[in-house]
Amino acid sequence: MRVAQLKNLLVPLDQLTRFDEIVDVRTPLEFAEDHLPGAINAPVLSNEERVIVGTMYKQVSPFEATRVGAAMVARNIAEHLETTFAGRPRNWRPLIYCWRGGKRSGSMTTWLNLIGWQARQLDGGYKSYRGSVVEALGTLPGQFDYVALTGHTGSGKTRLLQALRAAGAQVLDLEELACHRGSLLGALPDRPQPAQKAFDTALIGVLSGFDARRPVFVEAESRRIGAITLPQSLLERFHGGACVEVETTQADRIAFLLQDYAHLFDNPHSFKQQLERLIGLHSREQVKHWQTLIDAGSAGDAVARAKLFGELIERHYDPAYLRSSRQHFSRLGEALRFAFRPNAADSVGQAVELLASLAQADGKPDQSALGGNGGARSFAAGTSQPVTGTARAATTAVKAAAPHASPASTDSPTDAPARPVPVKPQ
Repeated sequence: MRVAQLKNLLVPLDQLTRFDEIVDVRTPLEFAEDHLPGAINAPVLSNEERVIVGTMYKQVSPFEATRVGAAMVARNIAEHLETTFAGRPRNWRPLIYCWRGGKRSGSMTTWLNLIGWQARQLDGGYKSYRGSVVEALGTLPGQFDYVALTGHTGSGKTRLLQALRAAGAQVLDLEELACHRGSLLGALPDRPQPAQKAFDTALIGVLSGFDARRPVFVEAESRRIGAITLPQSLLERFHGGACVEVETTQADRIAFLLQDYAHLFDNPHSFKQQLERLIGLHSREQVKHWQTLIDAGSAGDAVARAKLFGELIERHYDPAYLRSSRQHFSRLGEALRFAFRPNAADSVGQAVELLASLAQADGKPDQSALGGNGGARSFAAGTSQPVTGTARAATTAVKAAAPHASPASTDSPTDAPARPVPVKPQ
C-alpha cells in the first residue's frame, strides 16, 4: 500500500463516533494502564514480545528489531483474525490505535483493509487522546459549581452522596472512581486502585456528562485519594464552593464503621501494619493498644471492635478532620448543617429532605447557617439574579430531582495537549 494511501487511512480524534468499534493494539499492560473508553484490546505484541523487540532495537540494531518484530506482529494479527475478529460483519468499521499511531496500528489497519473491512487508524494514537485528557483536566472541572459534603469520618458522606444520586442530583463520586475511601484504612478489599491515567480518563468521562447549569454534589476530599492525585483545577473549584456539614451521632458513626470496615478484621496482620503508620502522630504505646484491640476484634469480640473505632474516631480522625477541613474549605463556616442517619433504610428519603431543606433555605438568605454570597451566580439555567451560597447552589438540583425521587514501536510518554472530544461508548 502506498504512503499516500496510508495517510488517507488516518483520522483525527474528533471523528471517533464514525466507527463501530475502537481497537487498541498495544500490549495488555499498556491497555490496563489506560485506554480510550469502550476500546477492546487486540495486542499485536505481547508484553514480553515488546520487551524483546525494544531490547533488540537498542542492543543489536533497529533493522533486526524490526524484522523480528514484524514476524511477531504478523503471527498475532493472524491469531486475531481467526479469533477476535472472526465474527465481524463485512461492513465493519473499526478504528485502530497504538501508542502514537505508528507501526503497530498501521500494520493492523493495513491488513484489515486488505481483507475488505473499512478500517482506519487514529492519527497520533493514544498519545493524542491522552493529550486531550490532560487539556480537559485543566479546564473542564472549572465549568461546574459544586456542593461539598463535609463531616467527620463515619458520618456516612459517601452513603448520602449515593442517595443524592438516586434522588436525581448530579453526583461526582471521586472515591468510587478511585476505588478507595480516602482514609488511612480506605483501601477496598479485592479492588485495586486504577492507574492515575485511567482515573483521569474516568473523571473526564463523568464530568463530560454533567449539565453545567446544575450543581454537582461531591464528597470533601484532600489532594490524594490513596495513590490517586486529584487535578488542581477540581480541588480549587470545590474547596472554594458551597458546603453541607453532615452531622451524625457518635453511636451511628461507630455502627457505620463497624459495618463498612468489618473486612479489616479478616486480616488482622495487615490491619495492624496499617496502624503502624500512625506512630509519630500517636505514641507507640497507643498504637500497640489499638493493635491489641484488633486481635480481640478478629477473635470475635464485638466490644473490642466498637472500642477500637470509638477511640480512632476520638483521638485520630476527628482532630485530623478539624485541621484538614479548616485548611481546605474556605466557606465551611457558611455550611448548612444536616443531621444524617447513615444506618437507616431511608437514605434516599433523607437525601430528598436535604435537597428540600436547601431549596427552602434559599428563600431565607438571612439564616446564619447559610451566610451571605450575594455575588455568586445562580445554578438555574437562564437566571442571573444574585444568590446565596449553599442553598441556591442546590435549588436547581431539587427541581431536577423531584420527578425521580422516592422517599424510600518505541513510544515515549509525552503528554501533548490536544482538543478533548466526547468518546462514543461501546
